[in-house]
Amino acid sequence: MDQNVVAEHQRISLLNMATCYIGIGSNLGEPIAQAKQAIAALSHIDKTQLTNVSSLYGSKPMGPSDQPNYVNAVAKLETQLTPIKLLDALQHIELHQGRVRKDERWGPRTLDLDILLIDDSTIDHPRLTVPHYGMREREFVLYPLFEISPDLTLSDGVALTQLIQACPRNGLEIIDNA
Repeated sequence: MDQNVVAEHQRISLLNMATCYIGIGSNLGEPIAQAKQAIAALSHIDKTQLTNVSSLYGSKPMGPSDQPNYVNAVAKLETQLTPIKLLDALQHIELHQGRVRKDERWGPRTLDLDILLIDDSTIDHPRLTVPHYGMREREFVLYPLFEISPDLTLSDGVALTQLIQACPRNGLEIIDNA
């Protein structure tokens, strides 16, 4: 194929990419290793490029406090997948890493991958809500997100810097560079 044609196909492909942010969390089964394995798996999703990832953060559990602390991070992806196809890929990674879905909303887990944002999209689907419903109050989402995209503004016009200023760290600390 002609070099110019290949270059044009690559340019068109980049135009059809959506920027997505994925929250990563684990507190079972060697959480640092689980998070790092998940980050590696994100880079292998079809029609998707991993473009940035935050440090790994240690955080207190949300919900029941009788569980281990969490390891959290945020990854930035560029993808051509539909939101539901991306969700399917993330749930496949979770299952591959031993995730067992339970009724307990904020219980311990080997891996949790959440779609936080997709461009400026608002999605209200039975399987997916974007922006993620709790991201504005969660230090373990906001601080890693701020690390990789400090100039980010949400679809409603609220700057990430505003959310950071209103969100205490609650003991959140960097524990490892992903």
